Amino acid sequence: MTRMRTVDAAVKILEIEGATQAFGLPGAAINPFYSAMRAHGGIRHVLARHVEAASHMAEGYTRAAAGNIGVCIGTSGPAGTDMITGLYSAGADSIPILAITGQAPVNKLHKEDFQAVDIAAIAAPVTKMAMTVLEPGQVPGAFAQAFHLMRSGRPGPVLIDLPIDVQLAEIDFDPTTYEPLPVYKPAASATQIAKALDMLQTARRPLIVAGGGVVNADACDLLVELAELLGIPVVPTLMGWGAIPDDHRLAAGMVGLQTAHRYGNATMLESDFVLGIGNRWANRHTGGLDTYRRGRRFVHIDIEPTQIGRVFAPDLGIVSDAKAALELLVFLAAKRAAAGTLPDWSAWVRDCQHRKKTMHRKTHFDDVPIKPQRVYEEMNRAFGRDARYVTAIGLSQIAGGQFLQVFKPRHWINCGQAGPLGWTVPAALGVVAADPAATVVGLSGDYDFQFLIEELAVGAQFNLPYVHVVVNNSYLGLIRQAQLNFDMNYFVSLAFDNINAQESGDTDLPKGYGVDHRGVVEGLGCKAIQVTEPDRIGPALTRAQRLAREHKVPVVVEIFLERITNIAMGTDIDNIDEYGELATSIDDCPTAALLYD
Repeated sequence: MTRMRTVDAAVKILEIEGATQAFGLPGAAINPFYSAMRAHGGIRHVLARHVEAASHMAEGYTRAAAGNIGVCIGTSGPAGTDMITGLYSAGADSIPILAITGQAPVNKLHKEDFQAVDIAAIAAPVTKMAMTVLEPGQVPGAFAQAFHLMRSGRPGPVLIDLPIDVQLAEIDFDPTTYEPLPVYKPAASATQIAKALDMLQTARRPLIVAGGGVVNADACDLLVELAELLGIPVVPTLMGWGAIPDDHRLAAGMVGLQTAHRYGNATMLESDFVLGIGNRWANRHTGGLDTYRRGRRFVHIDIEPTQIGRVFAPDLGIVSDAKAALELLVFLAAKRAAAGTLPDWSAWVRDCQHRKKTMHRKTHFDDVPIKPQRVYEEMNRAFGRDARYVTAIGLSQIAGGQFLQVFKPRHWINCGQAGPLGWTVPAALGVVAADPAATVVGLSGDYDFQFLIEELAVGAQFNLPYVHVVVNNSYLGLIRQAQLNFDMNYFVSLAFDNINAQESGDTDLPKGYGVDHRGVVEGLGCKAIQVTEPDRIGPALTRAQRLAREHKVPVVVEIFLERITNIAMGTDIDNIDEYGELATSIDDCPTAALLYD
C-alpha cells in the first residue's frame, strides 16, 4: 500500500476510469483537489467563468465524447448550488457527468460555517448519487461507486462533496489494485424480442421510434441495420436525431409539436404499429396521447424499468439496454429474413418517401429584414454533413429542428428536457474540447446567447474554435409566441436604442436591436460578423469557419431577423398551426433535395 492524500487517490481513480477532462473554478475549499491534479498531470482542465457553465461544458463534452465522462469542479457553497442546473439538465437527458465540490471541515458542517451548505441534499433529486464524504477512507469507494452508477442502467450525473479536512487526510491506497466496478445494463431475452417481432409482423404500416438511448448505447449502426433488414421507416426523437442519417431512404422525419417535420407527423398518423427503442415518450414528441396512440399498437424498449408505462402503458414493455436489444432484434430478424417469413412493407415505405419529398415548409425567402427560415437553409449549405450542431431552447432551436439536417449520431447536441437558457455557449465549448477537429456550430437566439456570454472568453483563452450562429430578433421569441394565447405581449421585448452603438458608427447593429453583440464578443477575445441581408448569410458562414480555423477562437455570426416570425407548432400532431408558408416546389425549400435521390 502507498500512503497518500485522499485527493491524490481520487485523481488517480479519475485517470484509471478514463475521465481525463475537467471544467471548473478553483477555490479555497477545493484547492487540495486542484493540487493533486497539478501533481499528477493526467487530467486536462478548462477554467470556466461561471460554475453553471462548467457543468454545461462537462455535459457537452460527455455528449460528444462517446464513452468518456466530463467532470466539473467547484469550491464550497455557491459553486455547488450553481451546478444544480447543469446536473438537472444532464440527469433529465440521461447524460453522465461527475460534479466534484469542496466543502467546509466536517466538524463545522452543523455550525453554519462560511459557504457550508448541504449540497448533497440539494443535489439529490437531480442526480443518481449525491454524497458528502465524511470519512477519508470512504473516498476511493465513493469515486468507484460514482462511475458505477453513472454508467449503469439509465446513465446520469453524480455529485461528490469533499470537506477540506477529508481532502487533506492521508489514506493507504494502491492504484495498481484499483478495478472499476462492473457496469450493470439489463438485456432483453430472446423470448421477449421474438414476441416483439411477432407483434410487428402483424402490422401493415410499422415504424421504429429511436430515442436518445440508442445514441447513448452507441447502437446507431445496429438501428440502421435493423431498419434495413425489416424494410421499415425510422422516426428519431429529438434526442435520437442523427441515429439514422436524414437522407437515408428509411428516415421518416421527426414527430412532435415543435421540433418536427410535416412529413414525420403525417407518417406517424398513418402508422399502425410503433416499436420505441431508448425513448421516453416526451410530451413535445407525443402531444395529446389520444391522438398519438389512436389506431396503433406500441412496443416500448428502455433501459430504465420505471420508464415502461410512465407516460402510457404499451402493448409490450421490455427493459433492456438499447444495444443489447438491437443486437437480438438484428439476429432474429436476419433469421426470419433468411427464412422468407418477414412481410413486405415496401409499399408503405414508398408512401413515406412520397410524403418526405412533398411535405416541406418554405425556407427560401429574400425578405429584408431576414426571415429565420432562410438562415437554416444557408446553414445546411455552408456546414454540410459533418457539422455538430449545439443548441438549447427557443424559437431558434425549434426552427433548427424543423429545417436543419443531421446525418450522424452525436451531431445534434441539444438539452432536451430541461432546456436551460445559456446552455449553448458552454456546451459547445465542451464539444470542441471533446472533438477539436470537428465542425462545431452553436445556434442561439439573442436571449440564450446573453445568459452565459462571458464563457466565450474561455474559448479565446483555451483556443476552442467553433462557429456560433446568433439569430437576433431582439425578442424572447418563444415566450412572445406563447403569449398569443393570452392576447398579450408582456415583457418579452429586448429592444432598445443603443446610444453607444449608434454614436460610434462602428457596427451593423440595426436601430432598436439593443445589445451590440459584436462589441461584446470582440471584447471577450473572439471574432464576430453581423449580417442584415439574406444573400450575405452564406458568405458570412464560410468566412466564419475560416476565421475560426485561423485564429482558433469562437466566431459569432449574428444575423438580424425580422422582429416577429411565428414558427410552426401546435397542441397535437394532427393540429399544427403552420403560420408560415408551405413549400409548393423544391425552389421553395432547396436544401430539402439533399434528403432524397
